[in-house]
Amino acid sequence: MRGIIEAITCGEPRRIARPAFWNTIAQLVWFLPFICLVLIVDCMFGFYATGGLSNAELWLAWAGMVACFVLALAVENIACKVTFRSGYAVGAEGRTSLAEHIRKLPLGKLEGKGAGSIATTMMNDFSLVETGMTHLLAQAISAGVVALVTTGALCLLDWRMGLALFVGLPLSLAITAIAQGLQNRAERRLAATRMEQTTRIQEYLRGMRAIKAHHLQGASFTTLAKACEDYRDACMANESAAGSLGAVSEAILRSGLACMTLAGVYLLAGGSLDPTGFSLFLLVGTRAFEPLAVALTSWPELQRCAAAGRRIMSLLGEPEMPGESDAPEECSISFDHVSFGYDDNEVLHNMSLDIRAGELTALVGPSGSGKSTILRLAARFWDPQAGRVLLGGLDERSINPEHLLSRVSIVFQDVYLFQDTIEANIRYGRANATHEEVVQAAKAARCHDFIMELPNGYDTVIGEGGSTLSGGERQRISIARALLKDAPIVLLDEATSALDPENEAEVQAAMGMLAQGRTVVAIAHRLRTVTRADAIYVIDSGRVAESGTHESLLAKGGTYAKLWGLQTDLDAWRAKHPHGNGDTPAQ
Repeated sequence: MRGIIEAITCGEPRRIARPAFWNTIAQLVWFLPFICLVLIVDCMFGFYATGGLSNAELWLAWAGMVACFVLALAVENIACKVTFRSGYAVGAEGRTSLAEHIRKLPLGKLEGKGAGSIATTMMNDFSLVETGMTHLLAQAISAGVVALVTTGALCLLDWRMGLALFVGLPLSLAITAIAQGLQNRAERRLAATRMEQTTRIQEYLRGMRAIKAHHLQGASFTTLAKACEDYRDACMANESAAGSLGAVSEAILRSGLACMTLAGVYLLAGGSLDPTGFSLFLLVGTRAFEPLAVALTSWPELQRCAAAGRRIMSLLGEPEMPGESDAPEECSISFDHVSFGYDDNEVLHNMSLDIRAGELTALVGPSGSGKSTILRLAARFWDPQAGRVLLGGLDERSINPEHLLSRVSIVFQDVYLFQDTIEANIRYGRANATHEEVVQAAKAARCHDFIMELPNGYDTVIGEGGSTLSGGERQRISIARALLKDAPIVLLDEATSALDPENEAEVQAAMGMLAQGRTVVAIAHRLRTVTRADAIYVIDSGRVAESGTHESLLAKGGTYAKLWGLQTDLDAWRAKHPHGNGDTPAQ
């Protein structure tokens, strides 16, 4: 039980103390009206035995019963408020804490787990924890306490009747333990299928444009349909795994009432039990079973909530990126014999390169050569598996990740904007910026004019991911965000590779403003955009193939010169065939 409490409270068992206390009090108080009812029954026995009826005692017992009902309702109301307040606080505060914790994890941890798995933890698992806190755990704890208290109290009154009442409890608990084992196996399968279903639904929704564009039907939905069917089967298996055993367990528990009644009749006939005591066991004993039966019935659901809590704690237990030092003022970046890979696939092999402060350094090379990985290691989205990445001569692993990222602005190829106003999206670069500073950054990024043409200007709410804006508009807003941040290091990840010429010119002008006076590392898809770079590194298969300036690399006649020649020929062909069918010359 301790492990279940730890899991459902997400490692904070003190949160259940007050709800459990008040639920226990509420359950015990509910016995008081039945004790008053026993007094009323005792008065009636007295009337039939002696022919006399004490109206005062009868009315007093009735008034006491009414008062006890009012008291029980008041205490239960307090218990409900305390339980719900504590339970939903675990969910609200837990989601916020987990979101903050996830932000501090290496991206590799997140990408390894998958977006569907994390979304399931953030939403479904916390919902299960909230259910466990508000409807199951406190009630189960109070049921156990009440069972112990009533067992002790009734055994003190008559140990024979007390033992008869709970004769089925040990066997009932044993069956529940067996059911728990079955439930655990079924729950693991259910969790896996739930995550798979969430992932497939997200994939389906995000890929809707491709589905519509290619008129996908039939087999294209097989994975989604199979995920939904697997989840259905897992739900049914989970319900049936312990359902029948749970019913048997509850029936055996309640059989104690029949055993107690039989024992009571025998003792009453033998003269060793008086009618008042028999009535007390009948009325109070019936009530004693209710919370315990509810706890046994809800035990499988309690296990499910505990499994959700363990998944949350597992994610919370992922170690954050270490580092305590402040980021140095000097902004040079060096890769010292760095090797890095994703899972078992090594991408960078013993790589060394130097990015000098205040200069523009370009990374060029074929797709999949490791250029984006270099940028992400420079920003410390991951730590290398071998070698060191140095910022200002200091190993980045010793630098506080928050301090390091405060020195870096990043413009990705695939820009993500939040479903918020344009001004709020730009202000993510610096939360305390004024409206005037936001406008100034937007003008420098060449996006002020199109923003003012929108229905509500800077207060226009954009769609999730920036879906209501064009690619060039999203890029310029991300550059405005980077300009507002005003970090000394700028990382550009092929920011213009997918843009048309008009948008490319606008974004290039904005990037020129962003690069002024900063250390800039740019991944270049089009080589003509980096001809003025202070240093160019040609990356091929995770290694530095060549390095130098544009002119020196052309003079070498190596890989860079070959790429330059191919792109020059392609640009010349496009200039001659502006309305061509898209075919390119043989390369």
